[in-house]
Amino acid sequence: MQDLAEMDELAEMGKLTLKEILHGWTDDDVAAFGLARTIGLMGPDVDFQSTAKHVFWSNNQVGISLSKILEELVVAGVLEQRDEPNHKYKWNQTFKGTWEE
Repeated sequence: MQDLAEMDELAEMGKLTLKEILHGWTDDDVAAFGLARTIGLMGPDVDFQSTAKHVFWSNNQVGISLSKILEELVVAGVLEQRDEPNHKYKWNQTFKGTWEE
């Protein structure tokens, strides 16, 4: 996801999937916020900067849980991650679920 405005635009169009959000390298906090959006935990009315950022930048159990889910998706091969220069995630374009065969 290039920025939060793009995520808001997708949400308004009703086309918010994790695959769309993570089509490019996305900062870990924004990726976790995107995951929260796609599972309905945080709706389009929740603003990242003013309302939700603390969830991902502090020792918050919800933020920790969302980060663990992202890490598990990396282990499963759904996502790719990199640590340099910043911790980021993106959708693994070669991933194909067994249900897609």
